[in-house]
Amino acid sequence: MGKADLNKKLKMETLLNTSFELFTSKGLNKTSISDIVEKAGVAKGTFYLYFKDKYDIRNKLIAHKSSQLFMQAYDAMEKAGIVVFEDRIVFIINYVLDELSKNKGLLAFIYKDLSWAVFKRALTNPMSEGDLNFGEVYQNMIDESGVNISDPEVMLFLIIELVGATGYSSIMYSDPVSLQDLKPHLEEVVRGIIARYKVQ
Repeated sequence: MGKADLNKKLKMETLLNTSFELFTSKGLNKTSISDIVEKAGVAKGTFYLYFKDKYDIRNKLIAHKSSQLFMQAYDAMEKAGIVVFEDRIVFIINYVLDELSKNKGLLAFIYKDLSWAVFKRALTNPMSEGDLNFGEVYQNMIDESGVNISDPEVMLFLIIELVGATGYSSIMYSDPVSLQDLKPHLEEVVRGIIARYKVQ
């Protein structure tokens, strides 16, 4: 990577990090592009080289942060040597929930603005070379496990919606129970969802 490319990458990372800091401390609506560029120490024109508007940078941040989190979970799962498909999904869910419980600011940021469409786009369109394409990883997990899933996208949608909503309430409010108390229930339901879509 040349000096110019390295400089561009550094500016983009600075804008992403600054935006994340401002969005999680002030909120999206109270953060302006002027706030972002001033704090990042770059010109406004530089912002527009990389992003259309603050909603674009928000969506790219969701993609980037989600990718980092899933990459960590996937790497930990691989190191643990888990091969059964259902066990792999449950491991990733538990890992992600544990990490989000340690970083409630990240959870609030990702969850508050997360719709299935944004999530799907975030996980299947990596923002940078280092980001994970979870769509490919998910399909590889299915293929490597030798399972046949009748509608893998619908199954993933149901699992993400379930885990996202219940995990958020448990982590942020311990409602209806703490995350640790919720996990066995979640695991049972997730395994039931997978069984429903698994073709024998």
